[in-house]
Amino acid sequence: MPLSDFENIDDLSPATKLVAGGRRKDWTGAVVNPPVWRASTHLYENTAALAEGPRHNEDGRFFYGRRGAPTQWALCDALTQLEPGAAGTVIYPSGVAAIVGVMLTLLRPGDELLITDNAYDPTRSMGLGLLTDFGVTTRFFDPLNLPAYEALFTEKTRAVMLEVPGSLSMEVCDVPALTRIAREKGAISVLDNTWASPLGFQGLTKGADVVVMALTKHVGGHSDLMMGSASAGAELYEKLRNRAQQLGNIVSPDDAALALRGMRTLGVRLKQGTETALKIATYLQDRPEVAQVLCPMLPGAPGHDLWLRDFTGGSGLMSVVFKDVSMAQRNRFVDTLKLFGIGYSWGGFESLCIPIAPAGYRSIMPWPPEAPNPEDRHGVRFSIGLEDAGDLIADIEQALEAMKAA
Repeated sequence: MPLSDFENIDDLSPATKLVAGGRRKDWTGAVVNPPVWRASTHLYENTAALAEGPRHNEDGRFFYGRRGAPTQWALCDALTQLEPGAAGTVIYPSGVAAIVGVMLTLLRPGDELLITDNAYDPTRSMGLGLLTDFGVTTRFFDPLNLPAYEALFTEKTRAVMLEVPGSLSMEVCDVPALTRIAREKGAISVLDNTWASPLGFQGLTKGADVVVMALTKHVGGHSDLMMGSASAGAELYEKLRNRAQQLGNIVSPDDAALALRGMRTLGVRLKQGTETALKIATYLQDRPEVAQVLCPMLPGAPGHDLWLRDFTGGSGLMSVVFKDVSMAQRNRFVDTLKLFGIGYSWGGFESLCIPIAPAGYRSIMPWPPEAPNPEDRHGVRFSIGLEDAGDLIADIEQALEAMKAA
């Protein structure tokens, strides 16, 4: 049964919303999934209807292909139902496009943007490049240092960009506290919530004004599409929607169908990936070659207390810092892995591992953490997929042995 047939949609569990979201009868007809509506031109009954078209701008109304059709509308509807507090969702051709689209909506020349220092590198590049060209000043902050963060605000600060946990280094920040300070200073909080998704962290209810996700990752789930989303309350949603249309952003119906397909199994995939990641993290923390496992779900790991307080789930993405290991040895470890692909992105059904060097993407926060000899501390990032945990651990073990022998 489609969610639109329920009076109290918010009372349904996330698992049910994943299955039923976006499946309105007027979009699906007699089939289970919304069909792929490929169309640039939408036809009108007559000239009166043609004249009426531009006066309305919401999902569910045909106008022109750039405003979408039932396949895209179904995806937006399903994503909105997953995000408590959201009035609507805008989808973009990539996660980066979503972040840029949000910032081009919120900021004007002369404004200031604060970006968490452990943000995704393209987010940092946007602040230091694209937004600079548009007359916006970007400054970075340590999300774990609340007094220093609060002191950065000026009368020109219009927005704050948060990410939880932090990219590569996996710090968990106090989102309710950070967003409260931003609100008191008159700034809008934007949160990249790709790691946990709304199933594991409800960003709008924790104080964020806009929640962004790279649907390329967990929602797609099959490493075969590029897409991003931004969800917000009514006022900001309308602004995001209008700016996305002004920028000509549109997601293909074929990709929207892939995202809808992936979303149906998002819950079970996240659960499996989280369970396997915890097993691997527990194994690695006892290895002599490992200085630190950066996985907030792991008891005793940095950020675990905040994760317990604010999160209802996790994911399979985590990082490891090696101890007394050269760069060549670290690379040998990655190259020797058999079940882990080497490639960017994450959140697919397959496991990945890449070398990481966060120091090049930091302005304030140190890397590696708690390292007296940074030159001997090199790291990797794991994206744990759906393979058997025992097989993945055995693969990691043989790669560790090869690393030591290098």
